[in-house]
Amino acid sequence: MRLTVMLQAVKGLEESIREGEEEYPLRQPVVETLERITWYLWHGNVFQAMKNIEDLEQDLDAAAFEGAEERPRRLLKAVEEFHSYVDHNRDFIPNYGERFRQGEAISTAFVESTANQVISKRMVKRQQMQWSQRGAHLLLQCRTGVLNEELEEIFRPWYPQFATQGARPPPCKARAPGF
Repeated sequence: MRLTVMLQAVKGLEESIREGEEEYPLRQPVVETLERITWYLWHGNVFQAMKNIEDLEQDLDAAAFEGAEERPRRLLKAVEEFHSYVDHNRDFIPNYGERFRQGEAISTAFVESTANQVISKRMVKRQQMQWSQRGAHLLLQCRTGVLNEELEEIFRPWYPQFATQGARPPPCKARAPGF
């Protein structure tokens, strides 16, 4: 999403920048670099993406220094923030291209949308059974614990006899006739 915003911001840049007698292209190289960064990040190549981000920062720094216009400075600030974001999250950036080729999900938007619909329906006052914000938060924490298979670890200290999901009570030896 940040890359899309930066690509939109590039549209406001000048075509080229003058340095003395020479004129250097500005907009098109920035667009191409942002597209390259997008491709590298999509395919999980954070190293190459970081190199391109650093190159872009240098180019925009020079353009912001040379030009009197504010747009290159704002774009430079956005690129610097993006650089920091990618650097801090580099270990968590998946290879979406590989996931797509393997038929794996590359987006959780449908899950988030469903959760938002269910929660918002229960939060409105016209419902017979309305959730409070605290109650919804606690319910979501509980559901997350179930999905992450961490709930048993939380309950075990409180309830030492807590039965695991696969455990069943021992069979009853006395059975009624016909069963």
